[in-house]
Amino acid sequence: MMDWINYLEDKTDLFIKNSGVPENWASYCRLLLFLLLVILLAVFAFFITKSVIIQYCYKALRKTSLSWADSFTAIRALDNLAHIASAVIVRIMVPTLFADFEEIRPFIIRLTDAYLVVVSMTVFFSVLKVGEYGLARHPAFKDKPLTSYFQLVRILLYIVTLILVLSIVLGKSPVYFLSAFGAMTAILLLVFKDTILGLVASVQMSTNDMVRVGDWVEMPKFNADGAVLDINLNTVKIQNWDKTITTIPTYYFITDSFKNYRGMQQSGGRRIKRAIFADVNSVKFADPVMRAMFKKYELIRDYVAEREQEIGHYNEQRQIDTSVSINGRRMTNLGVYRKYIEHYLKNHPGINQDMTIMVRQLASEHKGIPVEIYCFTNTTAWLEYEAIQADIFDHLYATAAFFDIEIFQEPSGRNLAAAFATQGQ
Repeated sequence: MMDWINYLEDKTDLFIKNSGVPENWASYCRLLLFLLLVILLAVFAFFITKSVIIQYCYKALRKTSLSWADSFTAIRALDNLAHIASAVIVRIMVPTLFADFEEIRPFIIRLTDAYLVVVSMTVFFSVLKVGEYGLARHPAFKDKPLTSYFQLVRILLYIVTLILVLSIVLGKSPVYFLSAFGAMTAILLLVFKDTILGLVASVQMSTNDMVRVGDWVEMPKFNADGAVLDINLNTVKIQNWDKTITTIPTYYFITDSFKNYRGMQQSGGRRIKRAIFADVNSVKFADPVMRAMFKKYELIRDYVAEREQEIGHYNEQRQIDTSVSINGRRMTNLGVYRKYIEHYLKNHPGINQDMTIMVRQLASEHKGIPVEIYCFTNTTAWLEYEAIQADIFDHLYATAAFFDIEIFQEPSGRNLAAAFATQGQ
């Protein structure tokens, strides 16, 4: 290689001398000719490396059985190698280019060395991107905040690259710049405040398993309610149910409260907690005619018979005068209706029978008597959950009349018109 360069130098000097160029301009002409030659060689090396060698490498990787081979192709990780090829040619030719310029040649050599460091780091960053891309597709890391950790590694590498470049260009030891960075700690803490807070938050979130990619979270402070798309050092990206994107600083997931629905999704059941309001005036004791009607309802036939026998035995033992309805124990239409709802839920195919099923009466209010249904569906899918919930309450509203229960609702214009018409008659 050196013999070829020496031969080229001799031929160039001979050409300049024979061209009649003045001696004081010969060195500049020599520099210009070699500079054009180096540029041509560098461009040629760049395109040959990128168009031939790298493309061949991509084809070879596609034919292998390596699981990460397609990652190199997908993100074009080897493209930066073409810059190294041209940078190496420039570095080899610099001593010859500036042979007549001893004053600036050391500085130019340091610049090319610094450029080689930068280009080498870009190749390393590409390989790092391949690692991030490959790990993100692995099931074990699918819900981990890998982006945060890789961003931290990249930040550290940027700092290392900057120190190496400054060390090469200025001819100082890297230790010198490390000590200078130590003196600038306060400024760095101020500049990278959000990044440092995000890093601490990311580590805590990962260690405590607070949030994963794919979790359904709700943070009312930012009007965020949806699935986590991405977690990095600075932000957490959430896609809301209306397909809008909310971006929240990562450290707010440590300093502020939020709701994560992962527990509900992992449990296999989603809670139904809703009440229907029974009109107080429709609550009454169940007389023999009403009880006979209840015994025809399949879900509570046995319950009504057993309950009727239990109450009758209790009243007979204590010789209670049952001719007056208020005496002794009695069944009420609302109590039987609550038991009917409970049996209905226990026989519903959409309800998770291994989780809590409860029908309870809450404190009465201006709307009537709240009868709350508390249970869990056997699916966490939103559409299926809403369909099951609607199916249940459709049935309960329709069956209330079979127990002589009136469902309360606010009076409408139609109700008021009917009341005025009745008064007029």
